[in-house]
Formats: sequence, C-alpha cells, structure tokens
Amino acid sequence: MKNKIGVIGAGKWGTALAYALSEKNEVLISSRRQRDIKNFVSMTEVLKYQYLVITVPAQEVSKWLEENFIFSGQKILVASKGIEASTGRFLNEIYEKCVPIENISFLSGPSFASEVMQSLPTALVVNSHNEELSTKFASFFPSFIKAYTSSDVMGAEISGAYKNVIAIAAGICEGLGLGKNAAASLISRGLVEMQRFGFEYGAKQESFIGLSGAGDLFLTASSTMSRNFRVGLGLAKGKSQEEILQDLGEVAEGIGTSYALKEISKQKDLYLPIAKEVYEMLEGKNPQASLRDLLSN
Repeated sequence: MKNKIGVIGAGKWGTALAYALSEKNEVLISSRRQRDIKNFVSMTEVLKYQYLVITVPAQEVSKWLEENFIFSGQKILVASKGIEASTGRFLNEIYEKCVPIENISFLSGPSFASEVMQSLPTALVVNSHNEELSTKFASFFPSFIKAYTSSDVMGAEISGAYKNVIAIAAGICEGLGLGKNAAASLISRGLVEMQRFGFEYGAKQESFIGLSGAGDLFLTASSTMSRNFRVGLGLAKGKSQEEILQDLGEVAEGIGTSYALKEISKQKDLYLPIAKEVYEMLEGKNPQASLRDLLSN
C-alpha cells in the first residue's frame, strides 16, 4: 500500500518534489494560488494527509502557518531554506510553535529542481531529532535520489540558509569578471564563515563538510541555475534589488537571509564579513567598493 503525501507549495521546488515522491507514493500538491498541474487539490484537502512536505518560502512561513495550519498529528518535512528576516528566527523555531519537535524534519543537500524533474542522480539529507521520522521520510524518495539521515537540525538549517548568501557573493564575483581563483577563495572562505556561524548554535562540523553544507554551497555558488547566484550577477551589473527580483520572477531566499544575518551578527557581535558585504550591496553599496573592503579585512 502506497503512502499518502501532501506537498504544499507548487513552485519549481515543490513541483519537483511532488514528481520525485510520486514514484513510490500517492502524492497530492497544493499552493495558495490555483495551478494547472497534475494532482493539484485544495489546501484544505492536502492538509488532511498524515505526511506533509512544505516548500513555503522562509519569509512567508509564519503568515502561512497562522492563516492555514492546524496541527492534527501531521508529520512534516520542511523543504524550504532560510532565516526569517523580520525576527532572525530559524525555520525550526517557527514550526515548533505549531508542531511538536518529534513531528518535524528538514530537508537539505544540493538539489536543483530542474535536475530532479529530469530524474538525474541526487543526494539529500533528511534531518530530525526523531530518527524514526527522518528514516521514514528518507524511505519515500525515488530510486534516483539517495536520501541520508541526520539529527543535526541546526547544521542543516544554517547550511541551507547561509549558502544562499554566499551564492549571491559568488554571482557578484562572476559578474565582475574576477576569475576562478577569486571564486574558489570566496566559496571556501564562505564555508568557513558559515561553519563559524553554525558553531554559535551548536551545529556539528560534519554537516558543514557534507551534503548539507559544502555540497549545497558548491552547487548553489557556481551555477546560473541558482536564483541567488543570478541575484549576484544582477548586483554586479548595478541593478537594484527591485529590478533583480522583477527579472527573476521568483523568490531568492538569500536576500531575506542576508538581512537576518546582519541583525544576528549585530546582536551577537559575530564576524561575518561576506554576509555583511552582501547585505550592504543589496542596500546599494558599489560592488567594487565592497570587494576592496572584503580584501582589506
């Protein structure tokens, strides 16, 4: 008998996950707006499923939960990445207000939606404090996705959020034509910065050097398939944040996370030089000036 899974969020990532999970399971999908896609149903119907995969963007999660979600024993896999800009809260902190910790897991690892839709080989990590739950969700994935499990929720959360900020910086590096030497230096120093930030929250080192950290960072910070990388390309061309988002036509989680990191670094007095410069460039600082400041620190 097939497991029944509801996917919430019908953007590229939600649609790709629904496609992948449907190999072994019965999958329905829903979103705030009606979509003409296979197995699309109302939000009310999908919320009745025992297993839910939620791809609602990080900056919209609080509002979505408040307006739509009532806990009735559902087991949840959170498949979005980011830190809430307005409060600095991680996704696990937001969801745990509505769902018991033993009912929540978080998906991490390098994964472009377009490649998942082509059934190309992918490796992901399901992270939860409940080992039974992470193992269960891992078993739902199709033959072309290798799903590992981990208990390091904070490591997965921080890796997934922070890598998007580094990807913006990498896009700027590419857009300014600084070369591969500079890109490799930026990404490796970004990994160090991400890890240093994570240790403040008790995250484990293995998360940062594995699929959740280095794997996702290397992917996101090296390809125009990455929305956040394309944000950086736009900034390098002197475009405003508004112009870039209009061009993208979709959410780039690194933007909101940059603002969150700015506030967290101030509150905790943390040294986050790359995240700081990305924030300032989003606020209009000249990328060349930002580069000079990075190299002098």
